[in-house]
Amino acid sequence: MTQLCKLLEVSRSGYYAWQQRPESARQRGDQALLGTIREIHRQSRGTYGSPRIHAELQARGYRCSRKRVARLMQQAELAGYPRRKRVRTTQADPQAAYAPDLLQRDFQAQAPNQKWVADITYIPTAEGWLYLAVVVDLFSRMVVGWALLPQMTADLVLLAVQMAVNRRQPPADTTLIHHSDRGGQYTSTAVQALLARHQIRASMGSTGDCYDNAAMESFFSTLKRECVARHIFTSRAVARTVIFDFIEVFYNRVRRHSALGYLSPLAFEQVYHDTYP
Repeated sequence: MTQLCKLLEVSRSGYYAWQQRPESARQRGDQALLGTIREIHRQSRGTYGSPRIHAELQARGYRCSRKRVARLMQQAELAGYPRRKRVRTTQADPQAAYAPDLLQRDFQAQAPNQKWVADITYIPTAEGWLYLAVVVDLFSRMVVGWALLPQMTADLVLLAVQMAVNRRQPPADTTLIHHSDRGGQYTSTAVQALLARHQIRASMGSTGDCYDNAAMESFFSTLKRECVARHIFTSRAVARTVIFDFIEVFYNRVRRHSALGYLSPLAFEQVYHDTYP
């Protein structure tokens, strides 16, 4: 200990006095706050970084800065999941008739069922690929329709759109837009007929431009890093169960979204319906 004190250029008495000094109120507060931060991080399935944890703390009545949360998380080696690059899956049909781009990269909606965006991604399993089609309402970023199949066919998209229609029940005089890329699944006769039957206007972005459907790209990025990257799916059945849990239990109902003022999609829609019953 004498050598250590010499190295640090402090006296032995000063070192022992520091060692026996009780924790300050600030240190005790940090430890208590860190306990809550660990709990929130665990409840987020290890996905929340400091912005979402700070939002959750505020919702629970805590008063602290985001910098303090980031500092405590760094000290405790707690972190969210980083973003990953997404690979495109759908292929355009050169013989198909494309719908115009009605969205024009405007991803804001003033009410539910004004703008839906849709796309397909892939899920690797030990039994082979599983393809996921998703429909998201841009108002609340809620996943309103989704489907999983081993083949990337028009039936996959039909199931996802039909779920969205059944769940949201858009009125007959709707001005709802369904926006997708120009993949053959979306330009298929069956999918276009389903949209027309419910008077939903089809919209399609240009080929190979991720910015034309950036909101959908964002959801798939979240899904891949916070769910798919954290599991090894031994079967398609296991993947279905995990993805159902992520979308319906966590993402739609619990996960705080930065574009929604750190509310979950369900909470954001509840605020809207409470305001405009």
